[in-house]
Parts: sequence; structure tokens; C-alpha cells
Amino acid sequence: MAQIKFGDVVENVVTRDEWPVEKARAFMADETIAVIGYGVQGPGQALNLKDNGFNVIVGQRKDSPSWDKALADGWIEGETLFEIEEAARRGTVLEYLLSDAGQIAQWEKVRTHLSAGKCLYFSHGFAVTFKDDTGVVPPDDVDVVLVAPKGSGTSLRRLFVAGKGLNSSDAVFQDATGRARDRVISLGIGVGSGYLFETTFRNEVYSDLTGERGVLMGAIAGVFEAQYLNLRKNGHTPSEAFNETVEELTQSLMPLVAENGMDWMYANCSTTAQRGALDWRHRFRDAVTPLFDELYQSVRTGDEARIVIDSCGRADYRQQLRRELDEMADEEIWRAGRQVRQLRPERDAGSGAPASEAAAPGAEAIR
Repeated sequence: MAQIKFGDVVENVVTRDEWPVEKARAFMADETIAVIGYGVQGPGQALNLKDNGFNVIVGQRKDSPSWDKALADGWIEGETLFEIEEAARRGTVLEYLLSDAGQIAQWEKVRTHLSAGKCLYFSHGFAVTFKDDTGVVPPDDVDVVLVAPKGSGTSLRRLFVAGKGLNSSDAVFQDATGRARDRVISLGIGVGSGYLFETTFRNEVYSDLTGERGVLMGAIAGVFEAQYLNLRKNGHTPSEAFNETVEELTQSLMPLVAENGMDWMYANCSTTAQRGALDWRHRFRDAVTPLFDELYQSVRTGDEARIVIDSCGRADYRQQLRRELDEMADEEIWRAGRQVRQLRPERDAGSGAPASEAAAPGAEAIR
């Protein structure tokens, strides 16, 4: 196990050099991994495990879009694809990858099949951390672990197909067998992680909920919209406003940040851009810091979790979600984006991802 240091903070990191796929596969040779849920994370993790030579089956509600997607991806009904309860019965490792609301709804059925010595695996610390609200309390005689890829299941699969790996967090909540740590590392390498950073269930869900509502999705969408509308208000065309707000960031600048960091990206921009960015970045930081403090407090107190449980558990949630996403898609900024993307030489098919990797319509949201 490698360690990285940030001042007085020491972090444990596992890489594929230290724990290669062959070692992971050998350790899990006698295990049957049941991937429960084939929505957002399920396809990428299940397919990567299968391609890495692990014994994998899928559990999904029959006659659903996700069931149809599993069939299209090559899982065979009655052999490697089963209803949720049957897959849970057969598995020695249960990768519980339903949406957070789905995990609550299916918990009693799944818990019945968590016999002593099995391993309950999550990719999000939500259900266990907020157990008073979710009712998800694992039995004492099973291992409870977490591997949380830092990206969508689609990204996990795309990088795997390209021979790369996605950073993941890993954690052990409960070690009933004495094998939980080896199990979680083996599973993390098996699903396609390039690096595994050790954390806790609580820290994972606190950071994840904050990130999703903040920089990763909520904040960046809000900032995009604010700048786009400001440019439009001041007479700029839709394509110009979109190019200066979204296209240049996603297609040019963020790849530079990913390559070598923010300072390197700054160093590779014009002196005019450098000066303006350096002068304004602290003002933006100071403006949003109170909002992030409010957001983190809402996460820590469980308010955000209760909002998710209440909203996503409603019978009409998928219809409401579709309406909200349609409203977003119809905003001028994203209509302009569709027009701009049509002009790219690769026509947005250049990601190289097979069509089968896209999330199925109605697939479990978030996870």
C-alpha cells in the first residue's frame, strides 16, 4: 500500500501495480459477485468485472428498461441475469448499486439473503450513513464495504475499454470475516479503478453530496447559466455566449487542468487571460464560500438525504425528473450547445463509447 502526504495528513492509496488484476481475480476465485441494479453504475462495474475474468451475475427488476439493457449487453436470463432476489440468493458478494431510493425500497428483500460471511458492497455511503432515515442496517455477520468510482458508470466503462482506470474511494464499514479489506481492494481493482483512496462511508457520502450539488453539477450548471445569460443580455449571440461559457472550458481548458493542474492551464493561456483570472478568482471564491458552508451543513445534518428520500421515493418521481430535465434541455444555452456540437468534426460520437454504454431510459438516477 502506498502513502501520499499533504503536510501532516497521510493517505493510504492502492494501485494496480501493488494489487494487479491477477491477484484480485485469484483472491475472488470462489466468490459469485451479484451486481444488484443495472442503472448508472451497474453496467460499467458488471461489464468490467466480467471482462476481468470475475464470476459475475446481474440482478434487476424484470420487464424494466434496465433489464432490457442488460440483455442487450449480453447478460443471459437464467444464467447470468436474474430477478433481484434470486441474484441476491446466489451471490456471495452483493454489489448494491440500485439508486439510493431503490436501495431503501428493495432492502428487506435483499437483507433476507445476506447470510453469514457474505459481503455487502456499496458505491455510495448514503444508505448506511443515514440508516436512521433509510432503514438500511446490515447484519452483524457480513462484511460491509464501499468502492466509489469518482465518475459515472459510463466513464468507468469508457476508461476501462481504453485501457485506463478511474480514481475510486474505498472503505470498510464492517469486517465480520477478517477478509473485508482484501475483498474491497480486489473488487475495486476488478471494477476498473486505477487508484483506490481509503476513506470512510461517512466521509464519502458527505463529500459526494457536497460535490454533486456543488462544483461537479449544481454549481457549475448555475455558473454556466449566469455567465451565458449575462453575455446574451449584453448583445452576444447564442453561439458566442455558449462558446465562451461552455465549449472552451470543456473542450480546451479542462483537459489541460486534468493533464497537469490549474496552474499549468493558466501558464498555457494568454497573459490577458492569466491576469484577469488571477484577479477575479478570489472574488468568486469569497462569493460562494458562504453558500458552500450552507450546503455542507445541510449534508451533515441529513437534510439533503431526507430531501432525496422524500423526493425520489415518490411514485411519480421519474415523470417529474423527466419534466425537469426536459426544461433544462429546452433552455437556450443547451439548445445552442446542441447546434455547436453538430459542427464538431467528430459529431460527438468521438468519445468512442459503444451505444450500449449509455444509461438506459428510466435507469436508476444518480447511482
